[in-house]
Amino acid sequence: MKKRLITGGCGFIGSNFIRYVTDEYPDDFIVNIDALTYAGKKENLTGINDTNYKFVQGNICDQRLVRKLFEKYDFDEVVNFAAESHVDNSIAGPRIFIETNVNGTLNLLDIALAAWKKKDGTVDRTKKFLQISTDEVYGSITDGSYKETSVLHASSPYSASKAAADLLVQAYGITYGMPFMITRCTNNYGPFQGREKFLPLMITQALCGKPLPVYGDGGNVRDWLHVLDHCVAIELVLRKGTIGEIYNIGADNEWKNIDVVTTLLEKMGKPKTLINFVTDRLGHDRRYSLDSSKIRSRLGWQPTISFEDGLAETIAWYRNVL
Repeated sequence: MKKRLITGGCGFIGSNFIRYVTDEYPDDFIVNIDALTYAGKKENLTGINDTNYKFVQGNICDQRLVRKLFEKYDFDEVVNFAAESHVDNSIAGPRIFIETNVNGTLNLLDIALAAWKKKDGTVDRTKKFLQISTDEVYGSITDGSYKETSVLHASSPYSASKAAADLLVQAYGITYGMPFMITRCTNNYGPFQGREKFLPLMITQALCGKPLPVYGDGGNVRDWLHVLDHCVAIELVLRKGTIGEIYNIGADNEWKNIDVVTTLLEKMGKPKTLINFVTDRLGHDRRYSLDSSKIRSRLGWQPTISFEDGLAETIAWYRNVL
């Protein structure tokens, strides 16, 4: 049995990960700390097997609270999902992104490091700190795909804060011996995603017969990864990944935003006249693309959910909860 601290577990990816882990590894003990901002809802975890699950409402920046949790539960792993992640919000007000994504990660690192130090001053290498990151830290790319060794070139305050957090995690590994790993994923979709994000916004607007706001010319390209495939990859990294390594997680499923929107409308039987092109976002990256050959070749991961099936399932889920 492993004791895990999962941060931001009431958010989109975090809640799906907790659902996956409690189903697949019911003996593992999970503490989920979440501040329950606009991005996190306790309802996202309604009905899970809570035999070995505990929810704590709190902020990862709260040193006293996080330290008490480590003292009480002696965690084997930290999986850090907690983050401000809405790019538009980061453009309007970047400070909270630095506070949560950078300072919050620093707080987790400091407390985990102190808790995992052995009497001889070295860090227990059986412990694991997994930083959940994003393809956005690499910035836009015209051709080809980014590898784990590519230079980070963040474009928004959000991606800059995530890049800073990644570098802090790496620095703690090099300087202090923190047993870390980092995963960077492409655009996730699926159930429980906040309605401010691209796919949920388009789906819910279409369901209500309202205009679908598409930035610029709609030609921005994203790789779409079902959240369950992402969760499987994360758990595989935790169980078989190498300490100190970074793993890109992508589906090789690139679509222009406008093509995703038109496909959605076709599937939902809605007219294309609902598409409303709006002023492009500041610093809007044109294309993201990850080379995920490392996790595929070394750990044997492959995405299993087709975009056609996953999209239909996602539309149905939002139709049921709207």
